[in-house]
Amino acid sequence: MYRPPPYEGQYYHDEKRRGGCSCIRCICCCYCILLLIVIVIAALAVYLYVYFKPKVPTYKFQSFDVKDFGYQPDFSVNADFIITIKAENPNTKIALIYGEASSINVTYSDSTICTGKLPAFHQGPKNTTILQIELKGKSTFGSGLYDALQANEKNGKIPLKVMIKVPVEVVLESLKLRQFIVFVNSTLIVHDLKPGKKPEVENSEPTIQVKF
Repeated sequence: MYRPPPYEGQYYHDEKRRGGCSCIRCICCCYCILLLIVIVIAALAVYLYVYFKPKVPTYKFQSFDVKDFGYQPDFSVNADFIITIKAENPNTKIALIYGEASSINVTYSDSTICTGKLPAFHQGPKNTTILQIELKGKSTFGSGLYDALQANEKNGKIPLKVMIKVPVEVVLESLKLRQFIVFVNSTLIVHDLKPGKKPEVENSEPTIQVKF
């Protein structure tokens, strides 16, 4: 009796379909795992935010004192200032560690007058720290800038820019996070630079930037 050979095309089609379903199932599993990871990370972030309630620290210039300031015949300027800064950490569960590699520059029309640095210190939760920093320098100006500075002083309005750069490490209770850099900039309008006299100062609200 003659028996026709089995039709192989249908068998091939079934194998191909089963292979495609396996790939789809694998892709779906990967997406589900990825979605689960995203949900867990988001939930953890929300929990940490609600638990620690992070707040941005504040910085205010409290006073500006002139120990020395003088014009030299070679168009240079000697300066010795003391600035007082109030640093406030409003967080209840977060501490801050201010590192060594800080810098403070006082400039006039983008030319540096004097420099200094913040002390390294640990600031605990709900803490206010008053910092007195001495800034010294000798800078040579061009004749135009030199004359402009003298004219500003004569008019009683010397615009100075204070630029602070400081590395900060955040501590969540006992857990230290990675260090980042904080930049604080403020413009001060100083009415007088006579040594030994406490000048009247107008200051703008400091701008704060963070570099991770």
